[in-house]
Amino acid sequence: MARLLLSAVAAILLVAGGAYVWNSQTTSAHGVSLNPVSAAQAQEVDTSGVIEMAMGPEDAAVTVIEYASFTCPHCANFHESVFKELKENYIDTGKIRFVHREVYFDRLGLWAGMTARCGGPERYFGIADLLYEQQREWIGSGNPAEVADNLRRIGRLAGLGDDAIDACLQDADKAQALVASYQQNAEADDISGTPSFIINGEKFSNMNYRDFAATLDELLAD
Repeated sequence: MARLLLSAVAAILLVAGGAYVWNSQTTSAHGVSLNPVSAAQAQEVDTSGVIEMAMGPEDAAVTVIEYASFTCPHCANFHESVFKELKENYIDTGKIRFVHREVYFDRLGLWAGMTARCGGPERYFGIADLLYEQQREWIGSGNPAEVADNLRRIGRLAGLGDDAIDACLQDADKAQALVASYQQNAEADDISGTPSFIINGEKFSNMNYRDFAATLDELLAD
């Protein structure tokens, strides 16, 4: 994509082939610029503090990178079904490294990502599980105040305090870095919908567990 959105917006919420797709819109959230910018401008943002959230050994023969949005129902379904079996059979056994990269369709997805990251790498995937499992509940009507309260509730379930969560949600520099990192990665990997996967450098669309396992087994057998 020649031009991605350095933003927390982009939700036209069209379903196509089992994935959400987006276009560019303009708004603002927590001081983050949501206007479309060039890739060159995104490169000017300091993303050095953005941690890659991953599970599994760094030297695994196969690396899976998932691009997903916390507000995407197809991503929630993937994590409820396919991911659980992948984790049990491939991640926990040390066969693959799994990286979760957030895609920001909208400001709610950005806030959810910031909440998940609020507990650091140790708590990230546990909070991510809660966000996917309770997706409909925390999004609710989409009212920003209600969503913020719901995210605090999820944070509390993970052992975070309200003050800590609020500090994370109000960190405009972190938000800007996250969306810049998202843009740079998504453009490099030509990502236009979620969930999408980069498996040892090759792009794949959403798959059921059988097809995913077959793809991994073929690579592991090489």
